[in-house]
Amino acid sequence: MDLKAAHQENSNEYQVQLSTFPQTIEAGIPTELIFAIKNKNQNVTLEISHEMKIHLMAVSEDLTWFRHIHPEEQADGTYVITETFPNGGKYLLFTDFKPSGAAQFVNRQTIEVEGVHRSDDQKLSPPLISEAGGYTVTLENGNDFKTNRTQSLEISVEINSRKLKEEDLQPYLGASAHIVMISEKDKEFLHIHPVSNDRFPIYSETYIEKSGTYRMWVQFNIDGQVHTADFTVDVPEGEKTEKEEMQHGHQH
Repeated sequence: MDLKAAHQENSNEYQVQLSTFPQTIEAGIPTELIFAIKNKNQNVTLEISHEMKIHLMAVSEDLTWFRHIHPEEQADGTYVITETFPNGGKYLLFTDFKPSGAAQFVNRQTIEVEGVHRSDDQKLSPPLISEAGGYTVTLENGNDFKTNRTQSLEISVEINSRKLKEEDLQPYLGASAHIVMISEKDKEFLHIHPVSNDRFPIYSETYIEKSGTYRMWVQFNIDGQVHTADFTVDVPEGEKTEKEEMQHGHQH
């Protein structure tokens, strides 16, 4: 299981330098994103982590649009991916990577996309059931989330009234599935890889520090096709205990 909060965007240890082509990003037009990972102006050697050197999570500021993509390494040491942003406005780029011999690192940047903005009156819907590629994906314990405790994520997948088991899913990025959670208010970022469980095909445990509304995206692979389910979860404040504080300290 991986759990990381993206507090590191202001760190001086590693710099994620982003350039784009064209320089002005416009909605609906493919844009090349070029990333250079630096330490003291030198390119940083990256290790493969969950089958990729860089995991890039791009989300709209209102958290209604999400992409999980993987920039490809170039001969000059940069990493490049082409993406098309659907609307004008602000987007957040979470760049997740593991420098050689160092801990996993998450960088957060904000970019501005020119073009027509989405309506401001759009609210995050609170579904705990999502349709993804013909599959019904349910966050079974979505009404039971709380901060300050080890929090399970219990996710079922069903098609044609048949509930799937973990063996019905193919590995995706070295795990049974892939989960990202981002808070609506502060854009707190949790990157989670599930573990095996007899009851649910997709299961994990995490620790949520801050209360509020979170968007969650769950990606899973069946027959070579990756499907993405999305949820909106309200996380109220839970009571802190000394035991949970100690356990949380060992998760990072």
